[in-house]
Amino acid sequence: MNEKDLCKILESVRAGEVEPEAAARLLSQAPYEDLGYARVDHHRSARQGAAEVIFGQGKTAEQIEGVVNAMMGRGTHNIIITRLSEEKEALLRGKLPYTYSAAARLAVANPAEHPLTGDIAVVSAGTSDLAVCEEAALTAEALGSRVHRVYDAGVAGLHRLLGSLETLERARCIIAVAGMEGALPSVVGGLVGCPVIAVPTSVGYGANLGGLAALLAMLNSCASGVSVVNIDNGFGAGFLAHRINQMKGIDG
Repeated sequence: MNEKDLCKILESVRAGEVEPEAAARLLSQAPYEDLGYARVDHHRSARQGAAEVIFGQGKTAEQIEGVVNAMMGRGTHNIIITRLSEEKEALLRGKLPYTYSAAARLAVANPAEHPLTGDIAVVSAGTSDLAVCEEAALTAEALGSRVHRVYDAGVAGLHRLLGSLETLERARCIIAVAGMEGALPSVVGGLVGCPVIAVPTSVGYGANLGGLAALLAMLNSCASGVSVVNIDNGFGAGFLAHRINQMKGIDG
């Protein structure tokens, strides 16, 4: 049950269409459902504005299927499943309604069309960063944000980034994804006035240290307004960007 559903029930009571006792029964539904291996938080969307997200890594296909079915049973749409391997996706195929991106390892179960609002830009330093970029972009889109992609625009060829400056200036929030030395977010942060979420990736040679070099570079950015998520955490960046994009009072 999300905030919209709660408001609908309360409006029905005020209009005299639903008896208070019936509304109380609806509202008294358990806030979570214990499946034994998972406690599905059905009231997450009412508290936070988005349904619980399923982290697929470490879960079996059967467990993922069980959680999704529990959420669908409460009418939840656009259920995000992250870090879903192709092997597990093959086991789920035909058992659940969903869309799937193998590149992002992300599925959206029980998909439903909804209006996309605002403007988020996802910028990648190189093509090798696209898996993380797509995890971020698809997350934000599943939550209801409009996303513009500016890919392969790293500092080794700065003119490529400057060629998309109009898109960056229009964005309410920018996700800048880079591996190697992680310089892209600092450059982007120096060009725009909106918040920039930096995502270090594990892409790079030995001294990149699995993304640690990029992470430290981004944490030490000299550009104001740059915040950093963990290595390869496209989901976290996409979710946070959506929150910023949907904030009331932001002028697009």
